[in-house]
Amino acid sequence: MTHQEIKTKTKKSVSATQKKLSSLREKMKSLGIDAFVVPSNDPHFSEYTAKRWKTRSYLSGFTGSSGILAVTSHRAALWVDSRYYIQAENQLQDSGIEMIKLPSSGRERIDEAWLKEHLPAGAKVGVDGNLFSVSRYNSMKKALHPLELVCANDIFDELWLDRPALPHEAAYLLPDSITGKSRSEKLSDLTRATGGDMYIVSALDEIAWLLNMRGADVNCNPIVISYFIANYKGNHLFVASGKLNDEDCRSLQADGIYLHDYADFDGFVSAIDKSTSVKINSGKLNVRTYRMLVESGVGISEEDDQNGVLASMKAVKNAVEIEGFRRCMITDGIAMVRFAKWLSENVGKTKISETDAAGKLQEFRSAGRDYRGLSFPTIAGYKANAALPHYSAREESAAELCAEGFFLVDSGGQYLTGTTDITRTFHLGKPSSEEKEDYTLVLKGMIGLSMAKFPKNTRGSQLDFAARRFLWERGKNYLHGTGHGVGHFLNVHEGPQSIRAEENPVALLPGMVVSNEPAVYIGGKYGIRIENLLLCRHCCSSDFGDFYSFETLTLCPIETKSIDFSLMRSEEIAWLNAYHKRVYEALAPEMNEDERDFLRSRTKEISV
Repeated sequence: MTHQEIKTKTKKSVSATQKKLSSLREKMKSLGIDAFVVPSNDPHFSEYTAKRWKTRSYLSGFTGSSGILAVTSHRAALWVDSRYYIQAENQLQDSGIEMIKLPSSGRERIDEAWLKEHLPAGAKVGVDGNLFSVSRYNSMKKALHPLELVCANDIFDELWLDRPALPHEAAYLLPDSITGKSRSEKLSDLTRATGGDMYIVSALDEIAWLLNMRGADVNCNPIVISYFIANYKGNHLFVASGKLNDEDCRSLQADGIYLHDYADFDGFVSAIDKSTSVKINSGKLNVRTYRMLVESGVGISEEDDQNGVLASMKAVKNAVEIEGFRRCMITDGIAMVRFAKWLSENVGKTKISETDAAGKLQEFRSAGRDYRGLSFPTIAGYKANAALPHYSAREESAAELCAEGFFLVDSGGQYLTGTTDITRTFHLGKPSSEEKEDYTLVLKGMIGLSMAKFPKNTRGSQLDFAARRFLWERGKNYLHGTGHGVGHFLNVHEGPQSIRAEENPVALLPGMVVSNEPAVYIGGKYGIRIENLLLCRHCCSSDFGDFYSFETLTLCPIETKSIDFSLMRSEEIAWLNAYHKRVYEALAPEMNEDERDFLRSRTKEISV
């Protein structure tokens, strides 16, 4: 694509954005609304959404996974976190939408003060009640006073003329040999935890886990668009007709689960008996459904929206799930080693772009056993592009790899036995002293967290320092979290646990899987991130109580040529040697001799 073609395409997209905003403003005027707020999520509060609910992207032209848009009659603003500053700046150029930077990555949010500044007292701010949770709606309503917050349910069917339909991909059930626990056992556990109250489940990954059901309705996340109601004259699954085959339908019915069409959910909720006690998660149920419950006169109680019953159950993996993670890490590690070998043999000799490299890695992964797709779109950033934490390469603008500089690859796979997420930063030439220092500081942080031992009831915010301390000592930092939970053949980002500077009251527990991904980004030059997945496990007990530590699950060599060994402590080198020994022993038996030679060279013992 020529420069002129890119320029023309940009002008066309800007014109389209402005027309869409004008249409929204006309609709707002007809509804008597002075502003409208559009988040990124779907009615189930998924991080990644089906195309039908990418309304914020449709309106603004900004395609990042997180960001919230506010539109008044004369102004528009988009709030984005540090992952997307540069992407949003580029995609919003000349659109009439102001980009507002949030200080760090984390929960998507809006600054209500901006709306109060640009609207008169008593003005009406509209939202789609399907896309705001009960807790978020209530907090926003309080923060907006004296503005009035009102629900204007899904207006986008009128505005988005070619709006995609709901996906209709097939869904299927997993055997207990994969999940380690049957549906009936999980349902019994849920009934005990909720005291037998009716319980509405809206989060798609929670429904998938509870019912041992998977699908392909959302890119990279094996989930099924559905609702589930437990403990109300039986259990009820609301899912589009035809998504499950007859055998799976009979299996669900045999476990006491009644099947309904997805479109019947609203009518079912509206008809619930007034005498019913209903438990909800106010952070995961949309305000439109909540209002239907209120109108039906049922008794409503709310659980902790940060640490709900199902999220807590799902986060602690059972023995079968843990063993599944270990198996898929071998398959994933082999693909990563083959990719590293291909990269080392071809860079500087063959024309390779960032997208070419990402495609090649996917090719290696797809050959692995039990592979079911990517766990998120691969981030493949060369040199300055790697300084953008969530960079997304496009074919028409992807950088070409040369025999110099850092190349960051953050990728992962969905396997029948688990989910992977790994980042490796390769140097394609001879690293400078500055590059080696930064790489080593990141590596030291990754090793520091990997080696951590900590008492029971420790929270992720208390461990975050272990990954950042060496960067902080040099006046450097990264603005995203250090670790997120990971699902078992489910969403690659899973709560409720995390490792980040911001406080999260959820303590780490044995069986939880979490990422470990410290980084540093030098704008205009390079980015470095090294990531493994960790399993929290019991370490020891003493007079001071129980202590936990981490098992590193990820199996892939860490590049050593970029290490400044003068900055490494003996225990860090010992950890790296032990890790590489384990990587070789796990992966070598399933490789050919040529691949084993390469793996041996990348895992040889370091002696300094």
